[in-house]
Amino acid sequence: MKAAVLVFPGSNCDRDLERAFRNAGFKVEMIWHKDTGLPADVDIVGVPGGFSFGDYLRSGAIAARSPIVGALKTHVEKGGHAIGICNGFQVLLESGLLPGALMRNAGIRFICKPVELEVATTSSDFTKGYAHGSTATFPVAHHDGNYQATEEIRTALLSEDRIAFRYMSDINGSADRIAGILSKNRRVLGLMPHPERAADPVLGLTDGTVLFNALGAVAADA
Repeated sequence: MKAAVLVFPGSNCDRDLERAFRNAGFKVEMIWHKDTGLPADVDIVGVPGGFSFGDYLRSGAIAARSPIVGALKTHVEKGGHAIGICNGFQVLLESGLLPGALMRNAGIRFICKPVELEVATTSSDFTKGYAHGSTATFPVAHHDGNYQATEEIRTALLSEDRIAFRYMSDINGSADRIAGILSKNRRVLGLMPHPERAADPVLGLTDGTVLFNALGAVAADA
């Protein structure tokens, strides 16, 4: 099982994501944003949190135009798995791999705290390890985490069961309290909360372990 973690100038959760993958049994390769290819045998690509390129222009907008994103798109188009967390979610949206946009938080405040999430679907390789109707606690740390999309997109996300996580309460103004969404083929997940910061007992939170272990089981069976 192999995971690739993309690294941009300003990434600061890349090592956290690497550790979470390793703890779930993956071999991990760190990929610099100027590279143009991914390992041929990679199972999943992780786009980490942080402040890529200082969040200039729009959060994730410059990173979405880095050379490595072309390889990420090819990986996804071939049916490969990918996860984008926080700034990584912003990159996935800016690159067109997921629909919608992330705006400034309601109240224009940076939010940094553990939050309780509703596991909105268990019908994905990312969330299949959670019990139906369960909750999970992940930390958040974002200023631009207010998910918004057209009514058409939100209707499609709901009807196609592509909302992966919802905030249990409105923390940032996100439409329908959306915290994470899936691609149409359900193999790409973007979410603002940080499961990699809840995937080791030393961190005090372990609910994210379920997500990474589920991915490990999928990769092992492939």
